[in-house]
Amino acid sequence: MRFKTLLDAWNDRQTTKQTDELYSIRLAVDDAARLHALAELFPGVDEQQLVTDMLSAALDEVEAAMPYVAGDRVIREDEFGDPVYEDVGLTPRFLELVRQHRARIVDKNKS
Repeated sequence: MRFKTLLDAWNDRQTTKQTDELYSIRLAVDDAARLHALAELFPGVDEQQLVTDMLSAALDEVEAAMPYVAGDRVIREDEFGDPVYEDVGLTPRFLELVRQHRARIVDKNKS
């Protein structure tokens, strides 16, 4: 989710499915002031939803910023017949950890 998409969602008051887990954070004074300012600009969206949505957008950007690191193993060929090498960077491990934690969270929320 991009930050522009968040602004549109806040205007439309869209929400996403959330876990039962709660996370407690302490904000820098300037960040807290900006959060409260956003809550005033979008009165239908509370601070918790703002933080949730912004964290989601930031995590999307972190994932997108992880560089591709070509390994030695060819995993397929692209549409031009050129080899595509296995990614040995952070992305594959990150995605595997995300899959594992998502499964754990979903299982926990079912109980």
